[in-house]
Amino acid sequence: MKTNASLLMFWDYDTQWGGDRSRTSGGPKDWGRLEFGNTDRLLELHAEYGVPATFAVVGAAALPGERPYHDPAQVRRIHASGHEVASHSFRHEWLPGLDRAGLLETLRASKDALEQCIGAPVNSFVPPYNQPFDYPEGMSISIAERREAGRHRTGLGDLCAALKETGYAFCRVSYRSIAEKIRDIVSRKQKDASASVEVIRGIRCIRMNAPGGFNAQAHRVLDLCAAKGGIIVVGGHPHSLHAGNTQDEQMLVPFLAHARDLHQRGLLHLLLPRDIIREVC
Repeated sequence: MKTNASLLMFWDYDTQWGGDRSRTSGGPKDWGRLEFGNTDRLLELHAEYGVPATFAVVGAAALPGERPYHDPAQVRRIHASGHEVASHSFRHEWLPGLDRAGLLETLRASKDALEQCIGAPVNSFVPPYNQPFDYPEGMSISIAERREAGRHRTGLGDLCAALKETGYAFCRVSYRSIAEKIRDIVSRKQKDASASVEVIRGIRCIRMNAPGGFNAQAHRVLDLCAAKGGIIVVGGHPHSLHAGNTQDEQMLVPFLAHARDLHQRGLLHLLLPRDIIREVC
């Protein structure tokens, strides 16, 4: 049976670079140390269920050094296991706050560090914090980003133009239009919907369409895509694998089993960003 349904699965591999730059209440966090053992477990689970994933890696983590900031050997194991290594900036910078020079610097430094580590091209990018959200062409306006980052801020269009200039081809994005936000406020929930590839400033982009983690809504979107076509984009953080939230292993395993079942029945493709890049080349 042929299907137009696909799954794109992401893990944002922050290490302590991300913990130090946490933007949640309470300031810096110490969860970077959890990244490494949990990633080893993720590699086991993905191998068991036959579901590939994209690990968006902070470039500095691929440089020589010690945990909790560095583990180039683990980054190489991720690549050797058949998963895609994407860039997650160099040190988990908040991209809206960067000017053009700073943006180009982090994109280039991360790409170079990762490619030298794994010995293969890195063509995909996942922005830290899923930002920028500000994208007027898509009717998405972020007042918070504009207020905090100032007039030299990086918007989504600026990011994609810089990605194109620095040799990337794909980006996971998370902007939502004003109309979508109003609709969700009125209905008091986010609408389940499949995602599709769009081009922003020459970069192939796809929007997250499931909440972080693997809860009931993620399963509903997966079933919706299997029935009607389209792409489901899900993800989490390795450091949250035993956090008791929607990214916990107890939530992840049923989702992986569900995806494997749909794939074996011919109802779901299992994609990586590089597959999308190849389709348009």
